[in-house]
Amino acid sequence: MRVGVVGTGYVGLVTGTCFADSGNTVTCLDINADKIARLNRGEIPIYEPGLEELVERNVRAGRLKFTTDTAAAISGAEVVFLAVGTPPAADGSADLSALWRVVESIAPHLHPQAVIVTKSTVPVGTCAGIEQRLKAALGRDCRVASNPEFLKEGAAIEDFQKPDRVVVGVRSADVGEVLRTLYSPFLRTENPFLVMSPESSEMTKYVANALLATKISFINEVANLCERMEADIDDVRRGIGHDSRIGFAFLFPGAGYGGSCFPKDVQALAAMARDKGVSPRILTAVHETNLAQKQVLGEKIATHFGGRLTGTRVAIWGLAFKPRTDDVRDAPAIDLIERLLAGGAVVSVYDPEAMANVRGVYGDRITYAADPYEAIDRADCLAIVTEWGDFRRPDFDEMARRMASRTIFDGRNLYAPAEMKSRGFAYHAIGKTPV
Repeated sequence: MRVGVVGTGYVGLVTGTCFADSGNTVTCLDINADKIARLNRGEIPIYEPGLEELVERNVRAGRLKFTTDTAAAISGAEVVFLAVGTPPAADGSADLSALWRVVESIAPHLHPQAVIVTKSTVPVGTCAGIEQRLKAALGRDCRVASNPEFLKEGAAIEDFQKPDRVVVGVRSADVGEVLRTLYSPFLRTENPFLVMSPESSEMTKYVANALLATKISFINEVANLCERMEADIDDVRRGIGHDSRIGFAFLFPGAGYGGSCFPKDVQALAAMARDKGVSPRILTAVHETNLAQKQVLGEKIATHFGGRLTGTRVAIWGLAFKPRTDDVRDAPAIDLIERLLAGGAVVSVYDPEAMANVRGVYGDRITYAADPYEAIDRADCLAIVTEWGDFRRPDFDEMARRMASRTIFDGRNLYAPAEMKSRGFAYHAIGKTPV
């Protein structure tokens, strides 16, 4: 098929590349000329394992192109995916201004039988809004569908090519069959292709992310309670996780969730509820619990040093909101850095992929280390915020030699407290009694 993808951010670039890799001819469109120029030079603007090689292969094969020319991308496309940003507005609702501009810009170039698909995370009713705007602009009905993405950063290629399920929201069976055909190479192991109304499809995306965020906030709140009751959150997690009704997924305590999806989607779903006169009590609690959890490491560090951080040398391992990405949007590490700098601490940081993005925020206000051990030189303590594999089995003897004080605040519970105690470290984890 001939496919157009509007937007070359995380979702758009992965979507376009994976469809090209399955044999389609894909043109990705973006108004950012610098980004398109970089993509045409083979430079990938985000870090996602496997994406660079996949882009290079499909560009070389002639199946994948990047352009700023709307007509070139849209005119011949049988399916057009809209993958533009929907950031949170001041009230937490999704800002659709970029989406509406895109709908206006592509309307004159759409083939009469083209299927327009929202890949962006959009509020319930957005497909209906696109249908209305296109009819007003073109004087005819257009085929509009919803196809939410369920990609995990750091595993997006595998998620797209081996999906748990594909969800599409359509008004007619023929549109559903167009999308089924497009996705058929990824459904050969009988993973479900779920067809529903656009409204149900739009809601599904928000509910999925909100439920996962709820599990994270719940286990974090329980972890904080465990610390005060001399219980071990890992024991509790094992005790409940083997219950088939509960399971282990997303029940790992930590420093709070971040990224581009969970924070904004929880707030957007709550805003939709309020707009319909429903009080989003659980969603509000999930969001507020997460905001509080992102302060826990900073509070632990401040308490340890008697509330006086001025001149305290704090090293941070992990800046991205999760491993295998360079994304620092709403990352817990950002909250921690803000807290430490406000208290007068001297901060050194290390992350395998996210250093450039953090440098763009803080400039020379913090120190950027070349490796984990350089970050902890003469440090009074270490805070671990992201569970990169690099940090799971460090050289503890080297750490002891380099650090001014053997004190670790582990926001991801990477180490066994008993082992850390035997090595002479003061160890503060989440949901465990400090040793």
